[in-house]
Amino acid sequence: MTPDSLLSGHAKSEEQHRRDICVAGRWMYERGHIVACEGNISVRLDDGSVLTTPTCMNKGMLSPEDLVITDLHGRQLSGDRKFSSELAMHLLFYRMRPDVMAICHGHPPTATGFAVAGRALNHALLPEVVVGLGQIPLVQYATPGTQELSEAIEPFVPHYDALLLANHGAVTCGPDLLTAFFRMETIEHSAKITLAAEIPATSFRLRRAAERNCPSPATPEKTRAMT
Repeated sequence: MTPDSLLSGHAKSEEQHRRDICVAGRWMYERGHIVACEGNISVRLDDGSVLTTPTCMNKGMLSPEDLVITDLHGRQLSGDRKFSSELAMHLLFYRMRPDVMAICHGHPPTATGFAVAGRALNHALLPEVVVGLGQIPLVQYATPGTQELSEAIEPFVPHYDALLLANHGAVTCGPDLLTAFFRMETIEHSAKITLAAEIPATSFRLRRAAERNCPSPATPEKTRAMT
């Protein structure tokens, strides 16, 4: 196992979970799922408390001691730094889904582009996505970190493991951190392929429209007929 390994499974010590969150943060940053101080990651610990990333720090450059522990109601239990206001979204998943042990939130650019355009990733285009995630619905916009965002997400939480957040980003959950991270990757991968499939289709539609609306080039026969 290398320092940048993230193993599957949730039965780990707090020390291992701290290291795993730092690894997942680096992976998300290196893959462009987050930039600057964006995004947040959390895991549920054995005692029911939540280990999470701090606010105002680059999640690709964290050390284990930077992380914060809270209870399921957002009361800070340990850590010198402040947790993100977006932790409320994580806590909602943990309270409603006993099976959820880890959550990733980021802004993968292609998937977030769909969210900004008001589009869910809900077409059955790739069997792996259908089997692994099903549909990826779009949650209506609410200001990040507010109670309104939690209220907007709540109806989706029992039914989906990955969500697009309108004009915001994406959130994924899983039985362990590696699964939650893979689901974030899958959202972005699905969005890229969907976009790649739509570009040639759009080009074809524009070409057909141009052929209908523009006269064909003049031929010698047509020229003689007009004289």
